[in-house]
Amino acid sequence: MKLYVFNPDTDMALANNEENYMAPASVRRMTQDLALLPVWYAQPGSAVLAPSAYNADYLQKMKQLFPLSVQLVTEPELPDYADSQVVPWGWNLAFRKRMLKGGIAEHKLPMEAELRECRMLSSRAYGMALALTFELNKTLKRVCGRHFLISGEGKEFRVPDIVDDFKDGYLFKSVWSGSGKGLRWCRRGLAKSTADWCRRELAEHGALILEPIYKKEGDFAMEFYSNGRGKVLFSGYSHFITDEKGAYRGNMLVSNEEVEQWILRYIPLEAFVGIREYLQKVIEGIYGRHYSGPMGIDMMICPDQRGYPYAIYPHVEVNVRMTMGMVARQLYDNFVVPGSKGIFNVDNFPSAEALRARHEQDMKDYPLVVENGKIVSGYLSLVPVTPQSKYRAYVRVEVG
Repeated sequence: MKLYVFNPDTDMALANNEENYMAPASVRRMTQDLALLPVWYAQPGSAVLAPSAYNADYLQKMKQLFPLSVQLVTEPELPDYADSQVVPWGWNLAFRKRMLKGGIAEHKLPMEAELRECRMLSSRAYGMALALTFELNKTLKRVCGRHFLISGEGKEFRVPDIVDDFKDGYLFKSVWSGSGKGLRWCRRGLAKSTADWCRRELAEHGALILEPIYKKEGDFAMEFYSNGRGKVLFSGYSHFITDEKGAYRGNMLVSNEEVEQWILRYIPLEAFVGIREYLQKVIEGIYGRHYSGPMGIDMMICPDQRGYPYAIYPHVEVNVRMTMGMVARQLYDNFVVPGSKGIFNVDNFPSAEALRARHEQDMKDYPLVVENGKIVSGYLSLVPVTPQSKYRAYVRVEVG
């Protein structure tokens, strides 16, 4: 049996790289509030690890509306599922220790050496190998995007002279982070707080990433699945939204065809297909035999790049784990009536009362309509909203 676990702290745990890592209180709150999210992408006949309070009742209600063949497993029950195949949001040392301590058999968990390799594959520095292949390929059209690795001890940090060529400013990225985290934006030069942050990153991790800031028309991702035996399969597109600081703010719920048509408003079909096919070939070579699981490659459509009216920045982020984009893709394909459109998002509130009020208002304003196990229109929280919840994951769908 496959046992799915939502552990959204995995990027922070990889950065920490200690088996006793503990996430900040806000992230632990998110983990508990959204524990049941994997029921929407788990394979039929599998299980999801989550507390039984509230989640069991919610899951039963959802099974009356949707074809969900998933069961709930609680932490005390883990020894009964010792030989399960654990499917986390992402792997790290702290999560492995949690599963081992909980009762999962050691032979069912990756070895520490494998997790060290997974950590390397998940780093932005390693993702630069993907960017380099695009830089060296002179046959691809309509591509842009540059990354620069800064290494050192951090004692004499200085911004490289190359930033003088970046007309819209530049940003620094920590080596391990994701979902718009670990970014420092420099649109008007280097602030002291950012310089201090860079020194700390260099002292702790030995490197950080420097990139130009690009204007963009929008964000999207290509989602893949690597089987760990050299084969990487294309799983679909994710059209998502970010704020001015690059933080994730939700996904559009639309068909793969609609995302592709949006992209083709800017990029000719031949060039776009060439980028997608080349990307799939390259990540097979880099990740295909070293990682098994979902992965998403974040991209941007940028105007006025390298002599083109528009170009694709095809390697903004490499997420070697489950992604919200993959969740959105499966939600639309499996639980939304074709032709309908909507949004999928995760948001948080300052208090449980504020979330409860918004949840009840959304249910009133967008009444849920489900036909034959698929959403026609309306609002649905994808996890139970409890008296303690401060986070929710939800969809809101409109008739197309």
